Amino acid sequence: MPEAILDVQNVTLKFGGLTALDDVSFHINEGEILGLIGPNGAGKTTCFNAVTGVYRPTSGNILFQGASIVGLKKHAITKSGIARTFQNIRLFPTMTALENVLVGADAQHSTGMLSALFRLPKHRREEKDGHDRAMEVLRFMGIHRKADELAANLSYGDQRRLEIARAMATGPKLICLDEPAAGFNPAEKVELMNLIRKVRDQGYTVLLIEHDMRLVMGVTDRIVVLEFGRKIAEGVPAEIRDNPAVIAAYLGVDEEDAS
Repeated sequence: MPEAILDVQNVTLKFGGLTALDDVSFHINEGEILGLIGPNGAGKTTCFNAVTGVYRPTSGNILFQGASIVGLKKHAITKSGIARTFQNIRLFPTMTALENVLVGADAQHSTGMLSALFRLPKHRREEKDGHDRAMEVLRFMGIHRKADELAANLSYGDQRRLEIARAMATGPKLICLDEPAAGFNPAEKVELMNLIRKVRDQGYTVLLIEHDMRLVMGVTDRIVVLEFGRKIAEGVPAEIRDNPAVIAAYLGVDEEDAS
């Protein structure tokens, strides 16, 4: 039986009187593509933020590779093996594509400021390894020929690819993709589906938030559905597609009318 790489256990997250996540539990198996879907305001990005250390759950636990990550700083969670992209692209626009990816590669460096200042051998080795890793990831994403271009000058699609490349360069086990198809045309979405499968085939586990149901149904192994901060369904794509509670959540009708 596949081993769970991420286990979200009864997580509740409150902001004052607002409950953004309400007793949410799900797991992701190693090597799986799991979709996290739901209407606007369902709590999907809040859940991502809890997993990646932006928010600390009010109650519940989050285990990554069997160890709790609740309370860890964002950089510590990244170093443990979780990387993410953002719904709104967050690249460094005045840095090159290569430099943006090198920022991700630096997450796994162990040498400090003095080692960098005096150019000690270990720092030089890590710098070279980071450069090689960054170029390897750019090549995997198909944008290595644009390594020296400023991120601001890349096409929208290449900026999306660059953000995924930067996440991959951190050396993660789990990659969390927050609406990676936002702004894509249908042809680009097909390319993205193929890319997500390639990422998984390289040994990564993928947690995906996405509004495009055709993409979600076509690329995920399982799907978790949130509504108003609560999990209302979980299963393989065929089960979710026909689930009355999911249909009601998306269409705004009573479950009896949807069934």
